[in-house]
Amino acid sequence: MELSKDKKFIIIQTAVPDYRKGFFKALRDNLGYNFELYSGNHYFEKSIQSDATIPHKKTKNTYLFNARFLIQFQVIKLIASDNLLVLELNPRIISNWILLIGRKILGKQTILWGHAWPRQGKDSSTDSLRHLMRKLARAIVVYTNKQQLELQEKMPRKIILAAPNALLNTSQMGAIAGNPKHLIYVGRLTESKKTLFLAKAFSKALNDIPNDVQLFIVGDGEKKKVLESFIIENNLSHRIHLLGHINDIARLRELYSNSYFSVSPGYVGLSVTQSFGFGVPMIVSRDENHSPEIEAVLDGVNALFFDTNSELSFRESLINVYSNIDLWTSRRNEIAAFCAKNYSVEAMAQVFCKLLNTKR
Repeated sequence: MELSKDKKFIIIQTAVPDYRKGFFKALRDNLGYNFELYSGNHYFEKSIQSDATIPHKKTKNTYLFNARFLIQFQVIKLIASDNLLVLELNPRIISNWILLIGRKILGKQTILWGHAWPRQGKDSSTDSLRHLMRKLARAIVVYTNKQQLELQEKMPRKIILAAPNALLNTSQMGAIAGNPKHLIYVGRLTESKKTLFLAKAFSKALNDIPNDVQLFIVGDGEKKKVLESFIIENNLSHRIHLLGHINDIARLRELYSNSYFSVSPGYVGLSVTQSFGFGVPMIVSRDENHSPEIEAVLDGVNALFFDTNSELSFRESLINVYSNIDLWTSRRNEIAAFCAKNYSVEAMAQVFCKLLNTKR
């Protein structure tokens, strides 16, 4: 698929964290010099930082009203551009409103990419503002097939596509043969991710699981010092390992290859597709305000749920999975194949490329 030499496919982001590297590379591989990426330094949540190794044009994020809103002044110059612009579907970004309204008046093409609904759900009172934003766009790209169907019902005349979030390309996916036995958590160390609950619940289950099982915690965030203190105070350094943030795929593959299950003690995020991509099933907290990636979770097939905030239920889940090691280990290839089919960065990139030939 090619663009004319004088037109570009431009994506504007608040931040480009390292987990987006594969996706943006896939887009660049497809579009070449016709692809441009603009981004600020960090997201509303400062723990989400841009990766300097991802090629992009830097733009300053100016946060307003105690970081409730932001504006990117430098990108407003693109308002009259004939290029195809992709903006975040986030009403808190003032410059996106300026671009959407101005380009609508000028007859320019603008795409929105993001969550179909507010975090509180499609019936949230705040959706009226988001809906106004959606109406100004030529097309909308959402994160899941379910969101696509729901939004298409609400906006039957709008072009709506689903690009399920992905971290890995197909060549990076695949289960590694062996006898995995450990547990792994990958994600930010924040309150909403409940990593301290995970450490406490794991420590209370040690007498009920094999005595050589260890917990790897991969990530960084404001709860790191609290976790370190808990591990030291309870003499758990030989069972719980804080490994910090890791973005090297080879190192992550090694860790996942030695991990029997991954764990999501708080809301499910993008790391679930990473886990499944390596063939590792996940233990998931049931009643959370999960991110759209929860769509990939199939209870009893590639994951098991435990009752939210219940150390007892988490312990029972561990007893369950360690009593059925042969069953779950035998599913690793199937789990990886499911993820490769539905959650690769190549498939995600192709959805965006499809927009170049979509007319309505």
